[in-house]
Amino acid sequence: MKISSPHVRCIAKTLPDFDVIQEFLDSESVVWKKSHESKGSDDLVEFSGRVCYMSFGERQSPRSNQEYILNLIDSGHGSVLEHVNWTFIASGVSRGFTHQLVRHRAGFSYSQLSQQYYDESDADFVAPPSLKKDTALYKKWLKAMTSSLELYRELIQSAQKMSISSALSNKEKLRELRTTARSILPNAIETKIVFTANARAIRNFLIARGAIEGDWEMRDVSSQILKIVKKDAPSLFQDFEKVTLADGSSLVNKVK
Repeated sequence: MKISSPHVRCIAKTLPDFDVIQEFLDSESVVWKKSHESKGSDDLVEFSGRVCYMSFGERQSPRSNQEYILNLIDSGHGSVLEHVNWTFIASGVSRGFTHQLVRHRAGFSYSQLSQQYYDESDADFVAPPSLKKDTALYKKWLKAMTSSLELYRELIQSAQKMSISSALSNKEKLRELRTTARSILPNAIETKIVFTANARAIRNFLIARGAIEGDWEMRDVSSQILKIVKKDAPSLFQDFEKVTLADGSSLVNKVK
């Protein structure tokens, strides 16, 4: 049995096609004075916002991309932020964590490892850092996790003893078997989940989850997400920062 830690990777993101954007601008006989230092995701949000008023050329304000997007955020025009998306894969996270994550519905899409089809006989676990500080309790926790996995394996191996309807197809028999076996697995079992979210939804998520002192795993994942999206879109997430706490863990703080 191995103890895992959360790891978030970005596997896809929205990238604007500036050639097509320029084709549109030319067709409208307008000029967009784009900030030289801005990045693609930030540019897409600014462009989308300017289309609402066709504020290009002489109608364009002197604001930089950073100032323009901050004004959108402060004004509550969050719908424009929905044009930018990231797709992440999170591994080394617990089922307990994903139970919380999937509560975020607006602007999120999910695909998670299925315990009905995937054999968890060699599963890893995610241990709360605070638990490791108490050696005796941590040993008891490890024993409980090992015991649950041993019983899971026993249930999987006892297919012939279970009263599974012969009318079911092989696929559905396997589903029923693993559904029965997974009932013993704890929230600490490691899982993988792919999720896609737009910039508006990510901002809401970071505000709601990024600084929960009692949820280390959510804070850890939030910090990793912020690092990814802020690199791609510094203007969109200019009002968030990662803070390292005294115990070495981190949280996401909204600074404005």
